[in-house]
Amino acid sequence: MKSNVSSPDAPAKSVVQVFFPDKNASYAYFNDRFDLRPGDLVYVEGKLEGFQGRVESVSHNFKIKLSDYKRVIGRAETSLHGRLYLLGSHLAAFSPEVLPWEKALTWFCAPEETPEEYVVGDQELDISLEDFSGMDVAPEIGQRGQNYYLQNRVAYLCLEGDRGRAIVKGTHAYQVEFCYREGRVRSLTCDCFCSYTCKHEVATLLQLKETLKLLEKQYPEQANGYFAALSKDVFWEMFLRNGKPGRLDVEIP
Repeated sequence: MKSNVSSPDAPAKSVVQVFFPDKNASYAYFNDRFDLRPGDLVYVEGKLEGFQGRVESVSHNFKIKLSDYKRVIGRAETSLHGRLYLLGSHLAAFSPEVLPWEKALTWFCAPEETPEEYVVGDQELDISLEDFSGMDVAPEIGQRGQNYYLQNRVAYLCLEGDRGRAIVKGTHAYQVEFCYREGRVRSLTCDCFCSYTCKHEVATLLQLKETLKLLEKQYPEQANGYFAALSKDVFWEMFLRNGKPGRLDVEIP
C-alpha cells in the first residue's frame, strides 16, 4: 500500500495562488517541489511557462483533481548576502558568493526541463572594446543596442577570469556570453533568434566598457579577476518595491 505521508525532507504539498504582472492576472497551481511562501517568485508550466509570477497565498488544506492543475516548476533564489558596491547604474560584487551567475539566472529565466542544445559557429570575431573594430553590425542594430544600454537593459553582467556572461532584458531575458582579455572580446554569442550580431550583444559590450572603466577608477584595489554587476533597477524591483521576497543581508558602503 502506498503511503500518502510525505518524507520529513519532502516539501509540503500546496495549492498556491500566483500573480503574473505581465498579464495582470492570478491563477492557482499545484506545488510539490518547493516550500513556498507569499512573496516568492516562481515559474509554472502551461500557457504561462516562461513568465515569472509572485506567490500571493499558500494553502495546505485542499483536495483537488490533479489533472485540473498545472504545477510550479521553478523558484527564484531571492536571497542576497554580502557586500555590494555602488557602480554607476549598477551594484557590483567582488566575491562570487554574493551575486553568482547561477542564482541571478533564476531571477530572469524559467528552468529548462529539457535543456536546449546549442551549436556555435566556427568564425570567431575579435573585437576591440575601445572602438568596436572587428564588429560587423548594421547601423540600425547598433542604435538599438545603444538604446538598450542607455535604458539599463543589461540587468546582470559578470566576468570571471576570461569568461564573461550577461543577461539582457528584451522581449525575454537573453543570455550573452563572451571571452575578454586585454581589451579585446572574442567568442561573443547570444541565445536570441538572430543569426547576426544582435542588439543584446551590442548593449553588453557597451555596458562592459563602462563597467571596466568605472571599476578601474573607483575600485582598483578590488581587481581580482572577478566581478558581478546587477542593475539598480532590478535590485529595486525585486528586493525593495515589491517587498522583500527573500532574505536581504547586504552592506552597501
